[in-house]
Amino acid sequence: MSIEKAVITAGGLGTRLLPVSKEIPKEMLPLFSLSDGTIALKPVIHIIFENLFSIGIREFCVVVGRGKRVLEDYFTPDINFIDLLQSKGLSNRAENLRKFYSMVLQSRIFFVNQPTPRGFGDAVLHAEPFVGDKHFLLHAGDDVVLSHDCDHLKRLIRVFREFDADAVLLVEEVEDPRAYGVVMGKAVDDYGNVLKLIDIVEKPEKPPSNLAVVAVYVFKPKIFNYIKRVEPDSSGEIQLTYAIKLIIDDGCDVYGVKLRPGEKRLDVGTPQSYWKALYESYQWALNNLINKS
Repeated sequence: MSIEKAVITAGGLGTRLLPVSKEIPKEMLPLFSLSDGTIALKPVIHIIFENLFSIGIREFCVVVGRGKRVLEDYFTPDINFIDLLQSKGLSNRAENLRKFYSMVLQSRIFFVNQPTPRGFGDAVLHAEPFVGDKHFLLHAGDDVVLSHDCDHLKRLIRVFREFDADAVLLVEEVEDPRAYGVVMGKAVDDYGNVLKLIDIVEKPEKPPSNLAVVAVYVFKPKIFNYIKRVEPDSSGEIQLTYAIKLIIDDGCDVYGVKLRPGEKRLDVGTPQSYWKALYESYQWALNNLINKS
């Protein structure tokens, strides 16, 4: 059950970040990251791509919407710009960019257009021709998880394989989960870090637990059939949460993997959460820099 393909969704309008998101996709907003011994600013989607590349994924599908051409440009190597940096004596920055482009050139990256922003589930459905009959990792383009050596991704895939799961979700304990998908489940390991899910609800007024979904998943391709069964919500959007509930209700094997203490989810969906993400990413990069020195 190898995972060779990843889908990154980047089709949303980012309305809560207007007016900056009118011209700059929220997936291109910068966060701090450690890069070759220095603290650098990288777009959110750059960090996500590097994390997925680091665990061996080489085929990517980025689902984009109108006005997201800058994402395609960003993943198009610009050798002339590297030469320009070299000519100005900025060898370190040139080398960092060269390493990123090397990863891009080792990958196959497809961009698929979501003509109308009709929800997370609809965005995922646009990736079905890319996925085909393969298992795949799904990663929202506005969520970043800080963990050492991308261990959160490795645990997701390990649970997916060990339990022959139909779906595996990353989850975290939060004080107020009302803004997220919320899961309920029963522990299947000695530490309560892996759960067999029995239900999931989208943004409940009265959450049944404090376990909120982090938008990182591994799926078997059967998820597409369940997304097609989902009716649009009151906003006209197709919610992935509803498809996951259908697959649970059908008796399929769906698991949740908890974030561990010290791992951090960064959300750039609102001005407040983006400010927190900037602070947390800088502290993470700084601590790693200190530990390596």
